[in-house]
Amino acid sequence: MSEGRKVQELMGAPGSPYTRKMLGVMRFRHIPYRLERQSRIPNSSEERHRKKRVQPKVSLLPTFYFEDDNGEEVAVTDSSPLIRRFEKEYQGRSIIPSDPALAFIDMLLEDYGDEWLTKAMFHYRWHYDADIKKGGDILPRWGGISQPEDQVLPMSEFIRERQISRLSYVGSNDITKATIEGSFKRFIHLLDKHLTDQPFLMGERPGSSDFAVYGQLTCLALFDPTPQAIILSECPRVYAWVEVVEELSGYLVSDDDWLDIDKPPETLKNILNEVGRIYAPYLIGNARAVMDKADKLEMELDGKPWEQNPFVYQAKCLQWLREAYAALSKEDRTRVDSVLEGTGCEEMLK
Repeated sequence: MSEGRKVQELMGAPGSPYTRKMLGVMRFRHIPYRLERQSRIPNSSEERHRKKRVQPKVSLLPTFYFEDDNGEEVAVTDSSPLIRRFEKEYQGRSIIPSDPALAFIDMLLEDYGDEWLTKAMFHYRWHYDADIKKGGDILPRWGGISQPEDQVLPMSEFIRERQISRLSYVGSNDITKATIEGSFKRFIHLLDKHLTDQPFLMGERPGSSDFAVYGQLTCLALFDPTPQAIILSECPRVYAWVEVVEELSGYLVSDDDWLDIDKPPETLKNILNEVGRIYAPYLIGNARAVMDKADKLEMELDGKPWEQNPFVYQAKCLQWLREAYAALSKEDRTRVDSVLEGTGCEEMLK
């Protein structure tokens, strides 16, 4: 199955939704890989045998390692461009739809999963006491199962303090709490309804958007106690879906399995309505704040006040979506417009 395919090396961690996203992608696409885990045990066997790696410009997980034209190692961290790079480097079992119009909808939903659903993931993990305790207890131990307790305990406290201090960058605070939690609950119910008719967002086979949503839900459904309880109580199908998407290496697909975007199911339209309701106005407001070099993003979102630090990367996400939309043929833009009309998503493409 993987004969002749280059083994992809990466550094990741179980607690990273983007690591889980990319591992799911590579398993489905039959891309052989070797995962290095971050180790916090000095002079451990793992550390002694690991070669010294170059550091990425921004230290994020997962980190993938490539060689440049001079044979020098390069570290790359952004999951969405990596997915598209692998589409060119590894043939078969694509997760980018062959229809350009559907591929744009897939990209839009992938961006929503990566950049909005992650707000719920970060919020639940570092807002509620039970989730804070579990995150602090487990995350450092993933960095070294055999660490002595006197080494783990200060690391646990460091992680808790560091992550809680970063809530303002994600947008989780007392002002935004109700908006984040309301959006999360609406989304899981919309996904639940979609999954009653289609096994994936993109139809009978997964797209990049499926893996983006799956990555965040590995935390929200499988790990963090507060959102897990909500999902198990209200949307157990969503919990089951996350477990299924974890390992799709044996799932058989054909090109006929993609959704017909010219006849989108109502359940997909409803999900796009949620994206247009909450994510599109946020992206527009954030991009404006970044352009104005504002110290704080303050806006009304879903009828409630929203306040957070402006996020430069998400301003770039809006720019990339607009560029992808502009790159479509006139016919395909018309088809995308037909799907997005009335959802609110069209506002961010103007």
